[in-house]
Amino acid sequence: MKRHNMILIGILVVQVILSAVVFWPSSAADDQSEPLFPDLESDAIVAVTITNDAGESIALAKVVGDWVLPEADDYPADETKIEPLLTKILELATGRLITRNETSHRQLQVAADSFMRLIEFETDQGEEFTVYLGSSPSYGATHFRLDGQNEAYLTNSITIWDAGATASSWIDTTYLGIPQADVISLTLENSHGTFSFRRDDEGNWTMDGLAADESLVETRVTSAVRQASTVNMLEPLGLEELDSYGMDEPSAVATFETADAEYTLYVGAQNPDDETYVVISSESDYYVRVSNHSVSPLVENTREDLIEQPSETTSE
Repeated sequence: MKRHNMILIGILVVQVILSAVVFWPSSAADDQSEPLFPDLESDAIVAVTITNDAGESIALAKVVGDWVLPEADDYPADETKIEPLLTKILELATGRLITRNETSHRQLQVAADSFMRLIEFETDQGEEFTVYLGSSPSYGATHFRLDGQNEAYLTNSITIWDAGATASSWIDTTYLGIPQADVISLTLENSHGTFSFRRDDEGNWTMDGLAADESLVETRVTSAVRQASTVNMLEPLGLEELDSYGMDEPSAVATFETADAEYTLYVGAQNPDDETYVVISSESDYYVRVSNHSVSPLVENTREDLIEQPSETTSE
């Protein structure tokens, strides 16, 4: 029995040593650090596609010098968010070699079918590159591999959080941003009716058709004003109206005025899978997707929600 245990311990020690040999970063003496893309400048990169481990993907492209989302009819992207990513990619270097063995790729999550991030990019000369970002063995450190090479390295230049695979990572998510204090009237139409509100001379909200013994739940009115005038998107969808957007029979229409202009927000159909809504504003040509909580009160408010009913007194 003791001999058997000694054999098992010996096998374990050998495995630990082999793992150390395979995965221990090479010293500077063994491998001189060189840039992964020594002749490439960030201005030469004209297209980037990022895919995450959940299968989500986002495409970015430079069109006439401006970054856009080509799959959303060239919706403008935020260059100040994209340029840092390109810089981090070009900072990747070969100084910290982890393995030369293809069999280790899956364990490091830099394999073609097992990765944390897949970054594909193209240059203005038509060159195409693919980089896999993998697991993080310590804070700020990330395994990576260039497609077509067996070598995998460790870097502190980039993490998977620098490479988001959703549109919200690369755009200004403010779709409509009218200061709530500037709104002087709001008309809300939904399946429960039409409700019209206006600020009085003292800045308080009133509603058409309010009975003498009724008063507004002003917090609900101000919430509706905020949601109609300040809209943050999850992603742009494009310029074309699709039947699935439900704009022929919108779930809600909110029209509001400031001293200078009138605005309308159309809330279309709800996606049954994730409960998001499609909206379009009179201020934009683009249809966008928004979260449920950002517009649901516009869709769901009833008169009873907006009115404080007089309390009933009961005499003994």
